[in-house]
Parts: sequence; structure tokens; C-alpha cells
Amino acid sequence: MPRDWEAEGLLEGLRGQAKEARRKLLDELAEDGVSLEELRRAVEEDRLALLPVERVLQQGERRHTAADVAEQSGLEHDFLLRNLQALGLPIPDPEERAFTDADVEAAKRQKAFRDASLPAEKLIEASRVIGISMAQVAAASRELVGDVMVRPGDTERDVGLRFAAAARHLAPMTGEALEYAFNLHLREQIRNEVIDRTQLASGGLPGEQEISVCFADLVGFTSLGEELAPEELGRVTGRLTEMAGEVARAPVRLVKMIGDAAMLVSPRETDALLDAALELIDMSEGEEEFPLLRAGVAQGNAVGRAGDWYGRPVNLASRITGVAYAGSVLCAKEVFERAEGGYRWSDAGRKRLRGIDGTVHLYRCRPDGAEAGEPD
Repeated sequence: MPRDWEAEGLLEGLRGQAKEARRKLLDELAEDGVSLEELRRAVEEDRLALLPVERVLQQGERRHTAADVAEQSGLEHDFLLRNLQALGLPIPDPEERAFTDADVEAAKRQKAFRDASLPAEKLIEASRVIGISMAQVAAASRELVGDVMVRPGDTERDVGLRFAAAARHLAPMTGEALEYAFNLHLREQIRNEVIDRTQLASGGLPGEQEISVCFADLVGFTSLGEELAPEELGRVTGRLTEMAGEVARAPVRLVKMIGDAAMLVSPRETDALLDAALELIDMSEGEEEFPLLRAGVAQGNAVGRAGDWYGRPVNLASRITGVAYAGSVLCAKEVFERAEGGYRWSDAGRKRLRGIDGTVHLYRCRPDGAEAGEPD
């Protein structure tokens, strides 16, 4: 027997078409298993139209507490909660049944990673990166379809069912697109690592040539992702792409953007790449409400494949960028020795860089006439 939604107080303030549309939506959600308590809460929070799409994306019935998930997966309870926080998700009350069978399966995957002796802190760090990245992807996807989902004259039932239908059809394709992009990026990084190690072992690779490589990234990007709305973060990374394209004048080429970083390469002229890096840093400092950049430059033999470059100088430039101060261009010794003139140099000493054998002698580069500033 249909429930009297008016008597339950869930149709208050509505009349005509809007009232009838809500009545139908409530009937459909109740038939789908949504409890009266959840319906009442959704009406109070003015999000009843969101319940259909939430049901599609929820991946099952919420019937587990956090303790249940930990027990069924074998994952430590504290690690489960830390991982949820790293992903950017709220921590529910201990007795709240906020988790589905899909959450249990996700926890089992984390347990498998733990059993494989992967460091706990590295897993948490990876979850934090995934959480920030997925928030950006979700925001971009929402903006992509949001404008076409709401039409003049829509009732909340129309909007709710249309969003649910879109999620039902688009979510699987989005998942496949993310898997595709992930596999491509992982392939590129593994290829780079393998080529680098092969170069060290053999002393060279067929088809390699000497290049200068620069990476420039946004300082504090992880913290920035936690502070800015996804659309604002997209504006910042989009502007970085524009600026990197502006300074990439032949022979310098913008090879690719990797999240918060731009990769620039000059196959012939070291000075041209240094000029581009210094100009990019200068542009970022003159940009209002834009984070500072830092850049790392290396030189050596690399292999070109499908428009990209692989080898030790690529990895080295990336690692140097990670230790550079904000607003600085930090270079390997080979770059310092090859540069012809028009620069002011300061010795930044020798540093150990992750993934690079031995120590690397680094120099900070500034335009000629610039103040010495702080050493790196």
C-alpha cells in the first residue's frame, strides 16, 4: 500500500506539478528500498533529487560499519580510517552502517598491498594523490554533463532520474577511460625507468642523442589541491600549460604536461632551454594569484620515442626539480659546464636524489645581473 507522504510531512510547501512529481519520486525511491528515515533526511537537506544518482553510484546497500569492513577484509582498523581520510572521504560514526560490499572489496585490495610488504606510508601517500586526482576528475565530469542535465521546467524527479540515467551509462565508460589513461602513464614511467637502467648497464642505447631537459612544476601542488576548488585548480594547471607553450620557442619544445609539471626539451641548444626555464619562472612570479614555480635542468643522452624522451637526463631533471627552491632554476653540473654565457651561477653543492646513483653536483642559474639570492 502506498505511503501517505503528505501525512509524513514530505510534501510540505509544494503544489501542483511539483507536488505530484515529488510524490512519484518518493514512491519510486521507497520501492527501490530507500528507508523513510533516509527519505526524510534527504528532503530536510534539500537533496531528494540526488538520491537516484547516489543509488546508482553507491555500488550496493550500506550495511557495514567501519569495524565490519576491517574484520571482513583483515585490514587494520586504524589503517582503514587513515586510508579513507587520505582519499578525502569522511569518517563516519563508529556505529553507523555507512559502507557497502564494494568498500569491503576495496579494503581487501589494500590488505593485499599490505601483505605484499608495501610500506604503509607509501600506500597512504598514494591514496592521497588518488583522492586529489579523482576529485578533479569528478569535478570535470560533473561540469561536462551538468549543464545539459537540467532543463527549463524540470521537476526534481526529472532531474533526479536524468542524472541517474547518465551515471548508469557514463560511469562505466569513465572508469574505462581512467584505466586507459593510467595504463598509458604507467607504461611511460616504466619505459623511462628501464631505459635509464639499460643506459647505465650498457653505456648507451641505439638511436640516442644528447638533449637538455627541463621540468617545471607548481610548488606545493598537493597542498594546493586540498585548498582550492577543483575548477580553480584546473584553471591554475591550464594556465601553466599556456605559459609553458609560450616559452617553448624552437629549438625548445613542450613535450608534455604531467599533472602539475611541464616537460621542456632542447635537442641542440642548452642556452635556449635555460632561457625558457628562466622566462617561465619569471612569468609565474608576475602572475596574480598564481603559485610559484621551480625548475630542474639536466643534460645527457636520451632516446626519442613517439614524440617523448626517455633516459637518465629525463629522470635526473625531474628529481632535481623536486629539491629546487620555489622561484629557482636548479641545474646539473653538465648544464653549468655547457652553458655559454648571459647567466649568473651559484654552487648549490652535491645532493643525493631519489632514484639516482651517487651524488649530483648542482648549480643555481639566474639571469645575468640578477642578485645572488639564497643558495639551494
